[in-house]
Amino acid sequence: MPFPKTRSAALAVAMLGLATPALAQDDLCGGSGAGGQWIGGDEAASDIATAGSYQEQMALVLGGNEYVSLFSLSEGADVRVEAAGRGAGDPIIDLLDSTGGVILSDDDSGGNAASRAETYLDAGTYCMSVRSYDGGPMTAFVRIGRMDQEPLTDGIIETTGGGASGSCDEAVPMGGIGSVVTASSSETPYWSFTLDAPTAVSITAENEDADPVLTLFGPGEEYLDENDDYDGLNSRLDMSDPLSPGTYCIALESLSDDSAPITVSLTAFDPEAAALALYNRGEAAPPLDGSIPVTDLGLLETRARQDVQASTDVTWFSFNVEEPGLVLVEAIAAGDSDPWLVVYDDLGREVGQNDDYGNGLDSLVTAKVERGNTYIVGVRQYDGGQGLVRLVMERYVRAQ
Repeated sequence: MPFPKTRSAALAVAMLGLATPALAQDDLCGGSGAGGQWIGGDEAASDIATAGSYQEQMALVLGGNEYVSLFSLSEGADVRVEAAGRGAGDPIIDLLDSTGGVILSDDDSGGNAASRAETYLDAGTYCMSVRSYDGGPMTAFVRIGRMDQEPLTDGIIETTGGGASGSCDEAVPMGGIGSVVTASSSETPYWSFTLDAPTAVSITAENEDADPVLTLFGPGEEYLDENDDYDGLNSRLDMSDPLSPGTYCIALESLSDDSAPITVSLTAFDPEAAALALYNRGEAAPPLDGSIPVTDLGLLETRARQDVQASTDVTWFSFNVEEPGLVLVEAIAAGDSDPWLVVYDDLGREVGQNDDYGNGLDSLVTAKVERGNTYIVGVRQYDGGQGLVRLVMERYVRAQ
């Protein structure tokens, strides 16, 4: 996708920020804003509700890490958040509220591997994190603006041509809560359902051969949310806030094969199941209260090794450190294994994640560690199935 030749002044400020990072924003977004950059160059210029134009930055994402853009709203507004990688870069975005809660995540909804999401946000402070889909280094443009301002990306519907065309007037009724229907996106690009009472719902679209993209519209075709690649190449929307009574429209796109059947399911939202799914995919750190199995490896003094029969769901471990320093966590593939690795601190903040560093399938995360802290390590098979993975953790201390 070609990029505009003219960039806003905010981009120039942000590029300077690559060389001179802003002060840590330790209290923003539950700590996720630490080290983040204000999208407008400073806090005052990062109020999207009053900005005369979109705000933009160039994000340098190093292997296994993420780039965090900070912005605020002095009043509620419909906001668009986007990230487009340069070259073969494939960004994934997460939008976080002031407490660190994930509002939405997206990969590929901007078209051409770019990420894009549109939603209404109340007044407050927000963080948008950008990471690389494959865990490798990447340069990307990040843009945050109101819906009346120019987008960075083309969006899925305009660029794919496989699936949704027409309008929700053509939607086929699928029934109420508990309904499951199957059809290709070329055959049935729109499904509809009706709610008689306020209901929180979950919607899934499954068939990795199709690589479905799921978009939800409310009464009057009001855009509500969309998702691509929630679980592998399948898509899912969790509408945790109850939807008002009325008729809703589900639009389907197929990024791969628009003749492949897609199974669409509508269920009542289950917060416990949703949290468990996040832990199983490694997208959130599990609690250390025993409700999720976490193997305690104890104090990491110099080096520890643990063999794991990894599966699609993350297997969790924890270790403690007594002194500040540096820890290397490596997931070494055995046989046909293809491990994916993530590390969190005990507050649930992601320290790093990686898949396929170097020229092989091994994964590596390097992280600074602090005195007396507990760190949580998750490992899984990247492409499904099971495989043997050797987990190695090495601690290095500062020179005296």
